[in-house]
Amino acid sequence: MLREMSPVRQPDDDRRRWFASPRCDLIVWLGDDNSPTGFQFCYDKDASERALSWFEDRGFSHMRVDSGGGNLSHGRGTPLLVADGMLDAERILGQFRAECELIPGEFVEFVSEKLRELGAKRD
Repeated sequence: MLREMSPVRQPDDDRRRWFASPRCDLIVWLGDDNSPTGFQFCYDKDASERALSWFEDRGFSHMRVDSGGGNLSHGRGTPLLVADGMLDAERILGQFRAECELIPGEFVEFVSEKLRELGAKRD
């Protein structure tokens, strides 16, 4: 179940809310009126993590999370997002909906609508 992380560092003028579970993360960026202007949904954290993002000025991107190398004697590096084109929007929507019980309804509807929109584009 996604639960809100608090406090969340708010760099520069970006305002965001972050929700996390062992299986996924959701970060929602907010406009001046507190309405969502973008999101990043990270899923399959326990396998091969992916990040699906949408921002009103850039649209969608889908990336694989490279966790920063395998040399554990020096620790892991900074996770990086690398290109990963294939996705199943319906499966991602199902994962999101299974985790979102504690997320504000307006965020659930916003992300769900964008995922349905993406699925319709891919069909």
